[in-house]
Amino acid sequence: MIRVMTWNLWWRFGPWQERSKAILETLRDERPDVVGLQEVWGRGADNQAGWLANELGMHWAWAPSPEPGRWQRRIDDPTVEVGNAVLSRWPITEQDTAVLPAGEEEPDGQQALYARVAAPGGVTVPFFTTHLISYPHASATRTAQVSALARFVHERRGDGDFPPVVTGDFNAEPDSDEMRLLCGTKTAPAVRGQVLLDAWRYAHPTAVGATWDLANPYAARTLEWHTRIDYVLVGPPGPVGEGHVRDVRRAGDGPVDGVWPSDHCAVVADLATEAGGPAG
Repeated sequence: MIRVMTWNLWWRFGPWQERSKAILETLRDERPDVVGLQEVWGRGADNQAGWLANELGMHWAWAPSPEPGRWQRRIDDPTVEVGNAVLSRWPITEQDTAVLPAGEEEPDGQQALYARVAAPGGVTVPFFTTHLISYPHASATRTAQVSALARFVHERRGDGDFPPVVTGDFNAEPDSDEMRLLCGTKTAPAVRGQVLLDAWRYAHPTAVGATWDLANPYAARTLEWHTRIDYVLVGPPGPVGEGHVRDVRRAGDGPVDGVWPSDHCAVVADLATEAGGPAG
């Protein structure tokens, strides 16, 4: 199996230093092979993804936002960057980024990060992570963003047997226009013939799926509702079942030593390899 994970780390908001320790402990407990991270901070030579990778013995890729101004104004610090990152237990052999359209909103630097992961046994995983614009009214912009994301996935997925894995904070509910367009199973897909399957649909029917969970005090203080907005999406399985979802659940859904790691819960999914067993 290959264990993949997605998590929005809530940048430098709240008690971010204490939260960083809770994030690290959660990742240690979950032992993911590949992780898509959003709202990752960087400041000069210091980088949250780099620190996590060093502590966990993982490889990493980082894509800072080209338009960080709105974020920096929120903490009154123009020196701190924000971006997406990938952590991988195995080497990252290729990476690329695509800036997503801002539509009528203030440019916010939303982008997608691609990392090709060289897993054991000759398995290569085309892995993507992204963070779409968060305004509740901006469904049209998110729709444009997922169209651009879908094209980027199509261009970078390669021709291997392992399907593309697309992770991120989409700021959209499962039945929204933008998720229907991206997944391509309930409406025509953004790229003809390209379908992405929502891993959470393989969870037990009674499993708690909300990643914006009002049990979390950081989430509860907003006027947003209890819902699922973070996803692990995967293309249809390969010829012998590569990428098939074997298990899916939340993580980071409670405090660590009294500290909630982020305002979002993470999603963890176990995906089959071509050998049908552990990848390494």
